[in-house]
Amino acid sequence: MILYHASKEIVEFPEIRKTRYAKDFSWGFYCTSNLEQAIRWANRGEGKPIVNYYTYVENRELSILKFESMTDEWLDFIANCRRGEIHQYDIVEGPMADDTVWNYVNDFFAGRISRKQFWVLAEFKYPTQQISFHTLAALECLRFDRSEVIYDGKETK
Repeated sequence: MILYHASKEIVEFPEIRKTRYAKDFSWGFYCTSNLEQAIRWANRGEGKPIVNYYTYVENRELSILKFESMTDEWLDFIANCRRGEIHQYDIVEGPMADDTVWNYVNDFFAGRISRKQFWVLAEFKYPTQQISFHTLAALECLRFDRSEVIYDGKETK
């Protein structure tokens, strides 16, 4: 399987970096199987939009969690991860909470909306897919193939 990682640099050797804010599936190295999505991510912000290509070979001996769609389990998992809680998985795959969905997640956990209201608001949102690597063993599943600069044709300010 080919995976893509959007960046402003060539990432021949992926790393897991702890940053100020945790992401949907906690700190990790994030990729997608959707090239168009990677191009959009790469074109955010300043700098050259670089898409890195990897061959991914799943290692079934690793602890892998897959969410096929947005579910209550997915909602609880990303909320906990975004709060900084650590999980035991090597690899997590599933929908990505974009900014709009994440605002709904925040409203849900702050008690401003119910779980039922969350699902009504999120019903017509079409999340993008992501796969995140959380351990060195997980990163061993990736082989760097190449990278390229890809502009999306949209004007940037």
